[in-house]
Amino acid sequence: MTDDIYDDGTPKGAGKPASTTATKPSTDGTDRQDDTADDTEGAVSDIQATGAAGSGDIDVPVSRPARAGDDTHALDFDDVAGDDPAHSADPADSPVPPDPTDPTDSPELPVLPDELPVLPVRDVVVFNYMILPLFVGREKSVQAVDAALNGSRYLMICTQRDESVDDPGPEDLHATGTVVMIMRMLKMPDNRLKVLVQGISRARVQSFGVGDGYLTARVETLPEPELGPPTVEQEAMMRAAREQSEKILSLRGIATSDIMAVLNSVDDPGRLADLIAANLRMKVSDAQAILECTDPDARLRLVNEQLVKEVEVASMQAKIQSMAREGMDKAQKDYFLREQMKAIRRELGESGNEDEELEDLTRSLERAGLPREVRKEADKQLRRLASMHPDSSEATVVRTYLEWLAELPWAKLSRDRLDINKAKVILDEDHHGLAKVKDRILEYLSVRKLNPKSKGPILCFAGPPGVGKTSLGRSIARAMGRKFQRISLGGMRDEAEIRGHRRTYIGAMPGRIVQSLKQLATRNPVLMLDEIDKIGSDFRGDPSSALLEVLDPEQNFSFSDHYLNVPFDLSKVMFICTANQLDTIPAALRDRMEVISIPGYTMQEKLAIARRYLLPRQAKENGLSPREVTVPDALIERIITGYTREAGLRNLEREIGSLCRKVARRKAEGEKGPFRITPRMLEKFLGAPRFIDEEKEAELLPGVALGLAWTPYGGEVLHVEVTPMKGKGGVTMTGQLGDVMKESAQAAISYARSRAERLGIEPDFSEKLDLHIHVPAGATPKDGPSAGVTMVTALLSALTGKPVRSDLCMTGEITLRGRVLPVGGIKEKILAGVARGMQHVIIPRQNMKDLEDIPADLLRRIEVHPVAHIDDLLPLAFPKGE
Repeated sequence: MTDDIYDDGTPKGAGKPASTTATKPSTDGTDRQDDTADDTEGAVSDIQATGAAGSGDIDVPVSRPARAGDDTHALDFDDVAGDDPAHSADPADSPVPPDPTDPTDSPELPVLPDELPVLPVRDVVVFNYMILPLFVGREKSVQAVDAALNGSRYLMICTQRDESVDDPGPEDLHATGTVVMIMRMLKMPDNRLKVLVQGISRARVQSFGVGDGYLTARVETLPEPELGPPTVEQEAMMRAAREQSEKILSLRGIATSDIMAVLNSVDDPGRLADLIAANLRMKVSDAQAILECTDPDARLRLVNEQLVKEVEVASMQAKIQSMAREGMDKAQKDYFLREQMKAIRRELGESGNEDEELEDLTRSLERAGLPREVRKEADKQLRRLASMHPDSSEATVVRTYLEWLAELPWAKLSRDRLDINKAKVILDEDHHGLAKVKDRILEYLSVRKLNPKSKGPILCFAGPPGVGKTSLGRSIARAMGRKFQRISLGGMRDEAEIRGHRRTYIGAMPGRIVQSLKQLATRNPVLMLDEIDKIGSDFRGDPSSALLEVLDPEQNFSFSDHYLNVPFDLSKVMFICTANQLDTIPAALRDRMEVISIPGYTMQEKLAIARRYLLPRQAKENGLSPREVTVPDALIERIITGYTREAGLRNLEREIGSLCRKVARRKAEGEKGPFRITPRMLEKFLGAPRFIDEEKEAELLPGVALGLAWTPYGGEVLHVEVTPMKGKGGVTMTGQLGDVMKESAQAAISYARSRAERLGIEPDFSEKLDLHIHVPAGATPKDGPSAGVTMVTALLSALTGKPVRSDLCMTGEITLRGRVLPVGGIKEKILAGVARGMQHVIIPRQNMKDLEDIPADLLRRIEVHPVAHIDDLLPLAFPKGE
């Protein structure tokens, strides 16, 4: 309850729910809430001051001084009367409320005209005995007020069913309302009216009509029934209403003696109900239900129900205010104590900026969004720092630690942009080919879009240098709208690079993972762990073991850095690893990653990439426009075959960059472009071709076979040479062969001896001949389980004197029974064979499934022959008729 008055004349809260706040006066013709009770007092004083002198002002004589809200002042449940200057004014300026016990003080029921003007109100219900000001602005409402003033001065006030209706009709109004008398009226500068009205009687509309531009109504008054002495039940309900009212006043800290004296003096249940309801915060529907109730006992019962609700709300409000006050008192106490500490330190000569730094650090930690257990550790370290001397070394360590905690992105996330179609466009813009790799990336993004909580695998791009592994990671980050950072792991041997150092060490810092997150200022970036296959280990620990926790989706949600010593959630980070070969990666670490192989590019792919990406980029970097330098496709192919021999594109880009630099020099010397590179200019700029395809000999000598090998840098074509010499069965192997290749050579010799007669060689060759097996390029170590087929073919060629086809290369491992076993790296090997001009290639039959990864245009340039046994290989290796 309150003495703040709505601008429709009701006390603040009457006809409104408890959570409703005051609003500005309505300008649309309905009566709305005003901001403060001062407007009500001002309305009365303005009207009293002007009287009948002003134009349009009407002074209605009354039997007693008028006051806005007679009973409102008696039930001031929201504010203490003495706190409002309006209440402490001269009694001559503010009329005294009537005595509710005096029957002569109540307005007697008048004789009403047959029809009364109707004044619709939006969000207020008017009760009997209320005197309140109203702002009237709608045209129909103004005309209704003018009609009442020109006639009997009586209005029928009806509350709208829907307050959003601007032009209410009869169906939009409640049938039960209140007949009021206009006591005073004042015209406002904006053509609105401010009228002071007093409730006369409840009334029910019998029928609506239309006057001169406003609604009229025939009404039936609802007089209060005459009651005898109150019954026991009535007395109980009235006591309950008074007690609940007193509770509300007490909870709101309002003096209750005067107000309770007024309430105790009212013995009429109906009037007591109206008196309390007029000042009680209720919804319009609840207030209207009380107004429509003609039975005083039932009306008082409804008011009691509303009082119970109001007591609960007031109790909770008082509790909240008490808690807020306690928090404020503690904050003030802490402030004074801090000021005293500052004064003491100044007296001790320890003044400086330490206190300000500590306060800034505290605010930074509060803004960082630390988890509960991390916040607990931070508060502990803050207390330690506050008690230390600022110049001590330990204080510096603690301060640095707290700064790390404050700057880490504990709660900062980048918004993912998971548009699959746009991601596909970005991947196609940045990379040519790599269809399966792009499909797997788009699948990964699709799953993240459909299930954001999915942990997802750790992707590992494996392939030779220069095939675009790192740039794929950048494209993924750009497609997702995330930040990107590359962490090079090559040569890392210290476990602390991953887990961080203990804070007890001098110069301790967090690990590279945490450092990257701090630099990026987000908890869900794309981190590329580059060269994961080149991690080492020594006495300082094994970094690959530390990566087990980082790359495990089941564990990295609580990654513990040695420096922080608190868990940090890495589950939102998208880790992408790169490797040139998988053999050097520990099995446990490899098991946590999904390997995506990027074997290399075909000639056509290299040509397209050079035309689309490399040449424009190098021209721009060397100060040229793409139109100023032209390199025909035939010359780009010549650069690929004669000047580079790799699976990737780095050397190709270097050679194209060298061409662009030569052209840039000519332009700088004054020559006019555009410049078109010719074959003669190519050799002049780049020199003679570095690689000559010796494999393209018309015929191979007996004892020579061409094998295919896989290296971390792509496929290679190797010569395997076998020379028989008179001797006693000795075997010599040269060419830096590894144990696996030596075993392949021994298996080839044993197979030849076991099948000597069928193969057409002397059975006792192993007793009469010495064999020398050599693989050229002896400075390069060679090993791998794919040379058995080539060893057998070269051995049989040497023993039979038959040359192997010069356009044939092969790969595969053998058993002592002649079976051909599958090997790896088929795509890289076939790429190498095509690059060397081979027309035929022999592969194990079980490797036919690997041909799905090879582009169709590449397979059209070389014929693949699958074999399952050495017997299937011999007709292919040796020309017919030999």
